[in-house]
Amino acid sequence: MHVPVRIGAAEAKLIEQLGAIGAAAAAERLSASGLPTRKVESYHYTDLKMLLRAVPDLAGATPAISEPALRIPGAHRIPMTNGAADISGEMPAGMHASLTDGSALTERDDVLVRLNSALARQTLKLDIQSRVTSVVHVDRRTEGGPVHVNDSVHIFVADGSVATVIETFSGTDEAHLSNHASYVAVGKGAEFTHILLDLSSGQATNFATAEYSIGEGAKLRTVTIHLGSALSRMNLFTRFAGEGAHADITGLNLVTEGQHSDITLELLHAVPRCTSKPLFKQVARGRSKAAFQGKIVVAKHAQKTDAKLMMQGLMLSDEAEILSKPELEIFADDVVCGHGSTVGALDEDSLFYLMSRGIPKAEAESMLVRGFLGEVLDPIADEELHLALVTIVDNWLVAA
Repeated sequence: MHVPVRIGAAEAKLIEQLGAIGAAAAAERLSASGLPTRKVESYHYTDLKMLLRAVPDLAGATPAISEPALRIPGAHRIPMTNGAADISGEMPAGMHASLTDGSALTERDDVLVRLNSALARQTLKLDIQSRVTSVVHVDRRTEGGPVHVNDSVHIFVADGSVATVIETFSGTDEAHLSNHASYVAVGKGAEFTHILLDLSSGQATNFATAEYSIGEGAKLRTVTIHLGSALSRMNLFTRFAGEGAHADITGLNLVTEGQHSDITLELLHAVPRCTSKPLFKQVARGRSKAAFQGKIVVAKHAQKTDAKLMMQGLMLSDEAEILSKPELEIFADDVVCGHGSTVGALDEDSLFYLMSRGIPKAEAESMLVRGFLGEVLDPIADEELHLALVTIVDNWLVAA
């Protein structure tokens, strides 16, 4: 016998919003299933039915009123406020920007994907056709009073092109709900660096989904960084579509008092002779929770795959929680694959050594954490971007 799903206040508001824009099918599906609970494997560590308590009204058109949360010298900044992008300025050589209707995400059985696909009204499309020498900064902001925003970005990197794009999530200090989408297609032989940085306010709920399609011989580096927002969930869906490609999929999950942040990765090796090195690091302090779920799937015909997944966690307080679930699903027989997960505290011997040299304990702890995180940030080639990210992490460390 079918048991009706109990609908909470947040779910009822989402269903109402879907109905108001004519997304009847999405509303009906959410009414039937509700938000995912721990029983849904991919949301085992992030029970949205329990954690998402309120949904604000859908955002209208609002001009930017807060200062950018990040300024990168020499970068080309594209503001995107409450889902609407401003592309009036001249774009860097080798890149063209345009606006299209709807969401950039492909159809997928995930509640955040379905909500964004139904509610996002506009997609910022960036076409990269050659080497773009300046960093491109998509400044995605949620402004005004508490609002619900769904926005979307589509990035196409043509064959042989080279570029770096950073997307930041920020806004006013309100209890916003933001659901961001990014779709990235990397062409044959292209080299692309993509950074997602959550700098949302401490009251906000921030969701983000990034999909990657990697072409033949391409090189992709991604860095996903969480610092802001009380509740965060970042979905990373990556697919090797061409042989001989390589991807460094990396991330930092930094949480402090009261925060809950979940980074979930699904990496599909669909073709032969591709390599990947997913590396994620989590640091938790105070009464907080950092979660990582990572799955590498090697398809039947994806022979000669070389894939190694690693999660490393650092607990800075007894009340903190770090959760990790690395997985491998291998259907090919000629592969080199592995996964690992470690969680621990700061090394007492290293801490004692630094303190014995006259370094105060707080500074010594920060030095050790910086060293722990450096493996993810150091490969970023652009000096100004690297410095900006290191500074943000340093500010997080000293804010304890």
